Amino acid sequence: MKTRDKLLAIFVVLLWGINFTVIKLGVNEMSPFLLVALRYTVAALPAILFVKRPDISWKYVVLYGMTVGVGQFSCLFYASNIGMPAGVASVVLQSQAFFTILFAGVLFKEKIRKGQIVGLIIAGAGLYFISGSIGGNGGTAVPKAAFFLTILAALFWGISNIVVRYASKEAEAHGKKLNMFSMVVWSSLVPPIPMLTAAIIITKPLQVWNQLTDINGTAIFSIVYLALCATLIGYGIWSTLLAKYSAGEVAPLSLLVPVAGLITAQIVLKEKLTALQWVGGIIIISGLLISNFSHLLLNKLHKKL
Repeated sequence: MKTRDKLLAIFVVLLWGINFTVIKLGVNEMSPFLLVALRYTVAALPAILFVKRPDISWKYVVLYGMTVGVGQFSCLFYASNIGMPAGVASVVLQSQAFFTILFAGVLFKEKIRKGQIVGLIIAGAGLYFISGSIGGNGGTAVPKAAFFLTILAALFWGISNIVVRYASKEAEAHGKKLNMFSMVVWSSLVPPIPMLTAAIIITKPLQVWNQLTDINGTAIFSIVYLALCATLIGYGIWSTLLAKYSAGEVAPLSLLVPVAGLITAQIVLKEKLTALQWVGGIIIISGLLISNFSHLLLNKLHKKL
């Protein structure tokens, strides 16, 4: 990968890592469901006027919007609203790898390698440790409900990855390639209405109206950052890199997102983790590295031997 493209990838990693702190700032100012609705409204409009619709069935566009925007981010935003630390969320959300591998094994009959099993078991142990310090020893508290909502967000992320796989197969069947950036833009049309409806039902219409009419600078910054930086710019650059290089060259850099997430949360939100939580975070990332890349290392050793 060229140096310029490496820097672009690191830039995206920083955007996505900072994203968790921005979510925390946003949900402190308005309903998490309203924040999701506004994020995707700004991401979709006016981008759909300039980005061609992905050349796949509408059902995949809708399913992707439902699993990511409605499923993943409603759970993540609400978890953040009820006390999930931003830095911890950035690590726990990486458990999507477990669900993606499991679903791919069941639906696509993909063989689950021993290295993946070992890596995911290690990552699972890390999740136990990172959730184990609940309000004690000077660390930032991890409410159980918020922790499990973040796991649920990871599950929806895993499902969305399977939706993308099906969409990619459909595109390939017609001799085309799925444009992931286009998928992100057009699927952004899906979350606003169900999320606004959820905000009105749960938060009450008057409160939603007050949050919209009395919106402050922090909330506006959160919406713009989440829509433009984390969604359009982030996915735009990442999609370009994936088009130029193999997934094996680009994907490993995404494991730096939790690192950026943890550091940003400590600097901006003054979040503190206990030693046990730090150990848990390191174990999770180590497990994901083993799960994703152990087979590559074994293949290289096998060739040398």
